[in-house]
Amino acid sequence: LQNIVSKHSAQFRGNAQHDALEFLLWLLDRLHEDLGATSPTQQPHVPEEVGGPPDQHPGGQSFVQSHFQAQYRSSLTCPHCLKQSNTFDPFLCISLPIPLCQTRALNVTLVLQRERQRFVRVGLAVPLLGTVAELREMVAREGRIPPEQVILAEVSSQGFLRSLGDAEELGTVGERAPLYAFQPPLARRTGTAPLPASPGAHLEVPRLPPAAARSSECLRGASGRILLLLCNVTTTGPQLTRFGPPLVLREERSISWEQLQQSILSQLRALLRGEVRAQVSREEPSVAAVEFAPPGPSLSPQDPRPLCHPAVDRALRLSGAGGPPHVNLTVEWDLSTKERLFGDLREEVVQDAESVRLQQQAHQQHSCTLDECFQLYTKEEQV
Repeated sequence: LQNIVSKHSAQFRGNAQHDALEFLLWLLDRLHEDLGATSPTQQPHVPEEVGGPPDQHPGGQSFVQSHFQAQYRSSLTCPHCLKQSNTFDPFLCISLPIPLCQTRALNVTLVLQRERQRFVRVGLAVPLLGTVAELREMVAREGRIPPEQVILAEVSSQGFLRSLGDAEELGTVGERAPLYAFQPPLARRTGTAPLPASPGAHLEVPRLPPAAARSSECLRGASGRILLLLCNVTTTGPQLTRFGPPLVLREERSISWEQLQQSILSQLRALLRGEVRAQVSREEPSVAAVEFAPPGPSLSPQDPRPLCHPAVDRALRLSGAGGPPHVNLTVEWDLSTKERLFGDLREEVVQDAESVRLQQQAHQQHSCTLDECFQLYTKEEQV
C-alpha cells in the first residue's frame, strides 16, 4: 500500500512518519476523482442569501460524496437591519474544539476567630482568568465574614511567602504555597488611627534613626492598634521550619518587647506541653528573633518599642489593597526552647470541609461527547 501511494503522491514517499489525516483526505479525494467526479474540496462555495441549501452540487456524484461529505450553514445577521445571509460550505474534514473547564479547584485554609472551628480548609471553584478580588468575595461567603476583613496570604512550610492584593491575577495563586485566609480579631471600641492601604511589595531595610527617637515619634503620632500575622519557625542552619498554626493578633504600637513576647506566647498557650504550661506562666521563655516576612529587618529586644520600627510603617503602607493593612512577622524560636515547650509539634491539623472533595471530583479530567464538541463549534457568537 505504501509503495502504491508513494507513486501517486510525492509527499508520502520515504519511510518518515506521515500525517494520518492528510492521507485519509488525499485518499478520499483521489477516489472521488477516479470515479469521474469533481473533487469535493475543489467545489466552489455556494452562497445563498435567503432559502435552503443548493439541491445540486457541481460535478458528478460518488460514494465518497454520499458517505463522507457534508456541509454546514453559516448564518450572518446584521444587528441593525436584521438582514440575514446564509452560506453553505461543503467539507470532508472539520476541526472541532474540545470543551474545557473555565474554573480550577483551589483549597483555602480559613483561620477564623471562633472557639469551636478555628481552622477549616474549604474547596473553591475559582475562575482561570479572575483576580484576587473575586477570590476574596468567595472566601468571605464561605467564612461568613465581610470581604474587607479577609487577609489572603500564601504560607509554606518555611513561613510566609507573600500577601495577596486585589489587583493580582489568579493564575498562579496557591501553586507555590498553600493559601490561607485570616479573619482579624475584633477591634476594640477605643479610637485608633486609620491605617493606609496600597499595592503590596517586599520590605526593604530603611536607614534607622536612634531607638529613643523612633519610640518618641511612635508615641506622639503613630500609635494605635495594628494587625500582625505571625508564623513560628525554628532554624536548622539556613533552613526554616514552621511549626504550629499561623496567628493573627491586634496589638498596640507602643508595647514593649516583653509585652509582644508575652502576647505571642499567650496565643500559643493551648499548644504548650501540659507539664510546662504552669511553669511558663511564671517564667516567660525567650524568643530568639522576630523578623519581617518576606525576609527583612529584625526587631531588636533592645528596642523599647519594637512595633515603632520604621519598617512597620513601610509594611503598612505597602500592604496589599483589598484586605485590612497588616504586617507579616516571622518569630524564630531556639530549637531547644521549642522542643521543651511544644515537643514535636509540627504544622496545624486542619479539618477539610466537604467542598474540598466535591471540587476535586468536579475538576478531574472528564470526557466529552462528540455532540458537545459540535455544540461548542456551532455556538452563536458576536462578530
